[in-house]
Amino acid sequence: MSTTKKTPTKKRGRPKLAKGEVKGRIVPVRFSDEELKLFTKKANASEHRTLSSWIRHSLREAATR
Repeated sequence: MSTTKKTPTKKRGRPKLAKGEVKGRIVPVRFSDEELKLFTKKANASEHRTLSSWIRHSLREAATR
């Protein structure tokens, strides 16, 4: 019997960012079905490509008024 050593495999996926370079924090929020449908409709009709992007834009805009 021969004993062969397994070579360590590289971890898949994007490497972790340094502590100060993380994209942001996740904030869990609940919406009713009606709210989610409305927000999704508004996001699709706007220049923002995703629901998350639209929500961030709308909150930032409301906070700076």
